[in-house]
Amino acid sequence: MPPLLQSLLLRPALRNPRPWRQERKVLQKEDFPLIEEDQVREHLGKLDTHKSMGPDGMHPRVLRELADVIARPLSIIFERSWRTGEVPEDWRKGNVTLVFRKGKKEDPGNYRPVSLTSIPEKVMEQLILGVINKHVEEKKVIGSGQHGFTKGKSCLTNLIAFYDGMIGWVDEGRAVDVVYLDFSKAFDTVSYNILIGKLRKCGLDEWTVRWVDTPEGCAAIERDLDRLENWAKRNLMKFNKGKCRVLHLGRNNLKHQYKSGVDLLGSSSAEKDLGVLVDNKLSRSQQCALVARKANGILGCIKKSVASRSREVILPLYSALVCWVCVARFW
Repeated sequence: MPPLLQSLLLRPALRNPRPWRQERKVLQKEDFPLIEEDQVREHLGKLDTHKSMGPDGMHPRVLRELADVIARPLSIIFERSWRTGEVPEDWRKGNVTLVFRKGKKEDPGNYRPVSLTSIPEKVMEQLILGVINKHVEEKKVIGSGQHGFTKGKSCLTNLIAFYDGMIGWVDEGRAVDVVYLDFSKAFDTVSYNILIGKLRKCGLDEWTVRWVDTPEGCAAIERDLDRLENWAKRNLMKFNKGKCRVLHLGRNNLKHQYKSGVDLLGSSSAEKDLGVLVDNKLSRSQQCALVARKANGILGCIKKSVASRSREVILPLYSALVCWVCVARFW
């Protein structure tokens, strides 16, 4: 058993529940953040038992099966961490492994580092995230146009909303230019000072902030690109110019060349938009061909690896492995 959890379970004060209940009543009067035992138990019950454990050696399967036993001591740890802003040492560690993405395997840039951290720490993060999401929704901090990382929205709703407008303009005979931008190492280069400042500005409570601290026309598009470039510089980020492309739509398109900063953006005849291949004719043929190749490849694997041809065996495999390919629902 990890030292932190062991020490909390063995403390004399915790063997007598009355003093702790009295303390919790006082904390409620002083408006301290509270984490209820039921909240922790609910999150523990949803843990994916196939995930790897962190450096603290606490496997998600063990935590899930012992949820009723450890929910209370974990709620105490979480609450005190939230109130004090201090994070247990085990939560600051991670087992880093490299996952190959694509390209040449000898190029280090083609690997993505993945950090396996403490499972209890991830549960704490989910609790904090719930508080932040609730505040953001109540204060309407994020606009309706945001789809990513937003409850009730997804890549699918983003694609539908965006291409509904694009297809409508093209059907009207208008020239439409779509500029695809890609931040270079976006999640790795976020400035924590700027992030904390924004959380405070939107009115998030200090307890949570402290814990987190551990188009129209070519000219208009150019102005938007300039604003995005300036925003990126202010936020200490930069675009990956090698992945930024312009997709020219419409038969009367003059194929204007756009710049991001001082760099000209290359044009493209087709781009992947949230996993969906879209060409400059808004044709579905390339995407359908790509989906068919992937589906046929999966069907081939099923045929080679599964001897049975009964409906009870093949149908669940088909539903689980083939039907999901490349957000086919969008089309």
